[in-house]
Amino acid sequence: MKKIAFLAAMMAVTAAGMAHAEERRITVDATGTVQAAPDMATITLGVTNEDTEASNAMQATSDAVARILKRLEDMGVETRDVQTRDLSLSPVWSGRNNSSGERPEITGFVASNNVQVRVRDLTKLGTIMDAVIQDGANDFGGLSFGVQDPAPLQAEARAKAVAEATAKAEQLAQAANVTLGQVQTISEQAGGVRPAPQMRAMSMAEGGGVPVAGGEISVSVNVTMEFGIYD
Repeated sequence: MKKIAFLAAMMAVTAAGMAHAEERRITVDATGTVQAAPDMATITLGVTNEDTEASNAMQATSDAVARILKRLEDMGVETRDVQTRDLSLSPVWSGRNNSSGERPEITGFVASNNVQVRVRDLTKLGTIMDAVIQDGANDFGGLSFGVQDPAPLQAEARAKAVAEATAKAEQLAQAANVTLGQVQTISEQAGGVRPAPQMRAMSMAEGGGVPVAGGEISVSVNVTMEFGIYD
């Protein structure tokens, strides 16, 4: 019995020592990046009109936006891909910075309506932009490219990030003359989809229209991994 108790105590000490050794860790960060051609664009366009009468300014703006929405529908843009982002009516003042002390007056009104549009057929992008300008769009607030289904690209970028982190941990362990153990924790930080530095020409206009180059987008995933280490 004493021998069994002694062996059990030794095993407990050994297990405790191994657990203590396993608490030593290496923490590494890595980013996995995948580049791909975009298959969707998002544009923000708007109409702005000014008139001495508020109703006239708003009516002119509304008429132009109605034409634009009809044009987008005729060109195959689905209703779910069109959303009003901002609608405003503001007075135009005169004499607000007048040092003579005269009372400022409203001399007119500015009406604006901004719409965000997703274009899923990039071959129509340049033509769509040209068409909405002809229909009255006089304010473009931005153009960005993306992918309709980023999940496969994110999965590939995630796998690259994990492989990079593992390789980095192995290099650190070797340099420190320790042995790399099992993964203890792993976490992912928000990456994103953004334009890639390496741009390539991509024709997106058929039969004329505003010339647009889509280039490539970059999908990235950041991971932090902790590995146990032991001598």
